[in-house]
Amino acid sequence: MNLPTPNNDNRKPAKLLRYCELNDTRGITYTRRHLYKLEAERRFPRRVPLGENRVGWIESEIDEWIAQRAASRAA
Repeated sequence: MNLPTPNNDNRKPAKLLRYCELNDTRGITYTRRHLYKLEAERRFPRRVPLGENRVGWIESEIDEWIAQRAASRAA
C-alpha cells in the first residue's frame, strides 16, 4: 500500500542567529568588520540578508564552523 507523501519532510526550520547572539550563545566575539573580512575570505559562514539593515547567520552553519575549529585543534 502506498501512503501519500507529506508536502514537507518534517525537518526543523533553519534558525537564524543575529549578531548579538553569536556572542551570547556561541561565544564568537569578533567585530562586525572582522566577520565581513572572514566571510569575504570564505573562512566564516555567509550571512543571510533579512531586511534593509538586518542580517543573520544560519545556526547549523555556525555550529558546524565551531565544530570544525574544535576538530582542527585536535590534529
